[in-house]
Amino acid sequence: MTASRSRLAAYDRALYRSVAELSMPVLDEPLRRASDFANFSKPWFLVAGGLALFGGPRGRLAALTGVTAIGATSLLVNQPLKKMSGERRRPDRGVLGVPVQRWVRMPTSGSFPSGHSASAFAFAVAVGGVLPSLRPTLRAAASVVAFSRVYTGVHYPSDVLVGATLGGLVGRLAARLALRRWPPSPTD
Repeated sequence: MTASRSRLAAYDRALYRSVAELSMPVLDEPLRRASDFANFSKPWFLVAGGLALFGGPRGRLAALTGVTAIGATSLLVNQPLKKMSGERRRPDRGVLGVPVQRWVRMPTSGSFPSGHSASAFAFAVAVGGVLPSLRPTLRAAASVVAFSRVYTGVHYPSDVLVGATLGGLVGRLAARLALRRWPPSPTD
């Protein structure tokens, strides 16, 4: 490992430990639930379903764009990127000090990048690009999911940051392509 990579890994572990040392018991259960609920992109598919059913033509476009962004991001993150990263090992949350009451089931896949964070931001950015009024709410929800992955001890901060960035880029591309193909009408 090069000196710069070694330094980055040390910063990553230090930030992980800082989150582990946060003493906010009031957040333990909500963030555990958020982390678990985000498995298999459940919240995003539920929002997409609501948009498709009740959002009119623009809502259906946003739902389709968001789900497409999740699919593209998941394919990118869970296939080549996790394999290229050498299946980075998950944090040893017991050794690194994450309180047991925060723990969720430890995934068996590699740690880098975070698929939960990537999917959350892909959906939030894609849907927010088509329906800007939802942008703040969806990005806040995606941020909660991303933070929950570090808080519960299953990811290093860099896993989450890279996953969120990749997801956001794919989401932005999906929204641009959707709006180019189906531009908003004056009544939207």
